[in-house]
Amino acid sequence: MTRARTPTPADGPLQRSHAPRRMKIAFVLDPLEDLKPRKDSSVAMMREASRRGHEIYVLGMPDLFVQEGAVVARATPIAVDEGDEAWYRESGAEEVPLAFFDLVMMRKDPPFDAEYYYATLLLEHAEGQGARVVNSPRALRDWNEKLAILRFPQFTPPTLVARDPLRIQAFIDRHEDVILKKLDGMGGTMIFRVRRDDPNRNVIVETMVGAAERTIMAQKFVTEIAKGDKRVLVIDGKCFPYSLARIPKAGETRGNLATGGTGVAQPLSAHDREIGETVGAELVKAGITFAGLDVIGDFLTEVNVTSPTCIAEIAQQTGENAAKPLLDALERLARPRA
Repeated sequence: MTRARTPTPADGPLQRSHAPRRMKIAFVLDPLEDLKPRKDSSVAMMREASRRGHEIYVLGMPDLFVQEGAVVARATPIAVDEGDEAWYRESGAEEVPLAFFDLVMMRKDPPFDAEYYYATLLLEHAEGQGARVVNSPRALRDWNEKLAILRFPQFTPPTLVARDPLRIQAFIDRHEDVILKKLDGMGGTMIFRVRRDDPNRNVIVETMVGAAERTIMAQKFVTEIAKGDKRVLVIDGKCFPYSLARIPKAGETRGNLATGGTGVAQPLSAHDREIGETVGAELVKAGITFAGLDVIGDFLTEVNVTSPTCIAEIAQQTGENAAKPLLDALERLARPRA
């Protein structure tokens, strides 16, 4: 049963103390039953927040609405446990303005469709009412996870963004071995490797763009994918010292864990760190507190800002938990505004 609740002055966002204290953190998520507690970075964040005594609430995008001018959420308080099964316990849902929370973590997975877009508009409106949202809703719209690499041409492989099939075919002819991918995919979906002599080349291009109906990205194939697609975590502009190299299984081009890749944690290389620090400086300016960069060899291939993953896998292999510096950053962010 939903119980309406009116925030008191002590709960409001302008009453926060300077010292780390018990916060109310709302996570905008996919359904809890769909999360994998041993692998999901949102679960790792919630567990670290719980260890620090913070209150955790969860909601989905359908739970956001505007009522009498205020952006409101139907949010459910949960208690988070450490086990792999029955890892959370729900309480009764509450309807509260988003400004009731100290922080709102937007962690809904793509696709970035019309409903996702509308949610970012509501979250941005809530910011004007006192809510703090991570990552910035405006940045979620501005930093398309594929196209964001165009901001950093010094780190990218030869890249084409187009919807013209003839232009894409010419790019394949020029580079001979390329990757084609949708601009709104995730987890390795709709990614094709196409060689110049591929007998399926035409049908793949037709599948991707239709009759010039959809814009896609084409990139020269980077052979270092055999050593892994490295996920570099960037927290408040700083690189976490370990990446997760997602190594493709035999016969596969994609290293994504969702497509059967194997994750191997490893220290950052000097070039990984250079990419992370350069990109991180711009992420901070945009209001992006947590991001995951995809690096293949020496090339930046994606900037993930919607729901970056790999915290759990790195922690399991190295003992170093990126949720800790992330919560440190969030606690700093939740301090009173000047």
